[in-house]
Amino acid sequence: MASQFLLLAFLAITCSVALAADPSSLQDFCVAERTSSVSVNGHVCKDPKFVGADDFFFSGLHLAGNTSNPAGSRVTPATVAQIPGLNTFGISLVRIDYAPMGINPPHTHPRATEILTVVEGSLEVGIVTSNPENRLISKVLQKGDVFVFPVGLAHFQRNVWNSNAVAIAALSSQNPGAITLANAVFGSKPDISTDVLAKAFQVEKDIVVDFQAKF
Repeated sequence: MASQFLLLAFLAITCSVALAADPSSLQDFCVAERTSSVSVNGHVCKDPKFVGADDFFFSGLHLAGNTSNPAGSRVTPATVAQIPGLNTFGISLVRIDYAPMGINPPHTHPRATEILTVVEGSLEVGIVTSNPENRLISKVLQKGDVFVFPVGLAHFQRNVWNSNAVAIAALSSQNPGAITLANAVFGSKPDISTDVLAKAFQVEKDIVVDFQAKF
């Protein structure tokens, strides 16, 4: 009896572990229905009878982005917002244009790992590991080189070319999100208290106020 009980217990544990895996897709696709008022973690599926080629199509990554901004870069996304057919597939693309010495400022993607390919020019890239080490891992990339930015880690790119640079990046989410660190800290609405930021950055409050005015 004891041996039978142990066998049943083992089978129960094994089955419970097996059932914890992600389920397989139950349909060919789930094109995002943008007009739905239903709130879900993602998008409601469009009726397949009304799905067409345009739901899986986007044109625009061949166009250079306008880099006339303080950072000197422009991100052109191809996420579920632009391609409804990406819904539930866990992938997206972006094109990043850089003016000479332009940067894609330090930022994180809370929901995606990124793999970037340099299409034109030369980029210095870097990632910073998590606390407590906070180690910078950086490299200069040339045309055709590839670099991976792990999900959630702060990272950046800088054009070290004397002309415009271009990169294409793939991300492991239909909606990867982006948190630009300077914008989040100094440009939040409402503002983070100057007392908090002054103590966090170990600077005077008037310096914090100046930074907040820029963002």
